[in-house]
Amino acid sequence: MAVQQTVSVQPYLFFDGKCEEALEFYKGAIGAKVEMLMRFKENPDKPDPSHMPPSSGDKVMHAAFRVGDTQILASDGECAGKTTFQGFGLALNAKDDAEAEKLFTAVGKGGKVQLPLTKTFFASKFGMVADRFGIMWMVIAEEK
Repeated sequence: MAVQQTVSVQPYLFFDGKCEEALEFYKGAIGAKVEMLMRFKENPDKPDPSHMPPSSGDKVMHAAFRVGDTQILASDGECAGKTTFQGFGLALNAKDDAEAEKLFTAVGKGGKVQLPLTKTFFASKFGMVADRFGIMWMVIAEEK
């Protein structure tokens, strides 16, 4: 089956109660720009409170932020405080080695290095780091 040209895939991250904190972190670490943010209490459909996570009024129901040319969607989801991100990562493509080092250090602050930033057969710099929210970031500076 051929995929239609109008189909697109967009990351949607659920921070389970820490979305606003994550957005602030990404603004400082990788220059993210928040394009839209709606809190649960701002939902125009006024849902039944029994269908909303407890104490979620000020939490983020839906947000859109941009890193470079990519828009990423985010939410606090069920606000249960059990954020887990497994089985995927996000790649940051740096223009050069210096930018790769800067991005790797910034996004990794408070997180855990999975693979130190180093030269590889496919990049002048490549490394993997889980940020403090558990998102895996692959930082890549391609060979010139």
